[in-house]
Amino acid sequence: MTRRPSILRDPDAAERVPFVQLLPNMVTLAGMCFGLTSVRYSMDERFGTAVLLIMLAALMDGLDGLLARRLNAASKLGSELDSLSDFLCFGVAPGILLYQAHLSQLGNLGWIFVLVLATATCLRLARFNVLRGVQDSGEEKAHFVGVPAPGGALLALLPVFLVLSDTTDYSDAPLLVGLWVAFVGLLMISTLKTLSPKGLRVPRKLIAVMIFAMVIVIGMVFTRPWTLLVVIDLAYLAILSRSLVQARGRFFN
Repeated sequence: MTRRPSILRDPDAAERVPFVQLLPNMVTLAGMCFGLTSVRYSMDERFGTAVLLIMLAALMDGLDGLLARRLNAASKLGSELDSLSDFLCFGVAPGILLYQAHLSQLGNLGWIFVLVLATATCLRLARFNVLRGVQDSGEEKAHFVGVPAPGGALLALLPVFLVLSDTTDYSDAPLLVGLWVAFVGLLMISTLKTLSPKGLRVPRKLIAVMIFAMVIVIGMVFTRPWTLLVVIDLAYLAILSRSLVQARGRFFN
């Protein structure tokens, strides 16, 4: 007796999608929800919670791409969804947080700085989408062109981190915060070659140091999280300054 094809035994089989294929997009949408909820807490002036949600969105942003590659579940829909989520989480949400925390004192001028950050994030993501094919091949994996959207959000929130860590208070210097936000926007749309995790290589002799450093980082996450974020921002700025020196001080080539 001839065995019938499985598609005849189960007519709906061809229309079913493996659950693992959905995971990357589900993680992306979770990150988007974190970013949007951050806006709500910013409006309620619960800035610590708002920052935490943006950090979770950044974690989801890194995780969805990793899952898509490991599960071979990358899709054009997922790529577009990721960009839209990034714009909300790293352009809109940090801008509103900064406005509520510092820039509202400047009135309309403060809102202009928010628009600058959101626009820079949008342009950065649009350029990334256009150049995605180039960046996925060859030497382009070793670096990003300009500061990526999550990194830009992390840098833009430095004034908030400083206040939450009791390092300093920018309540009397909102214009300084606004100029810093504009500078971060410039870094995002610049053509500086910035660090990419894909191009990071650790010398064998420093592996033990890296492991020990990770233990310190984990300890600070539970004891001094805001100070840790300040340190991360300053370290990232040091790396960017090196890139700027190599580019001979030019943001655009």
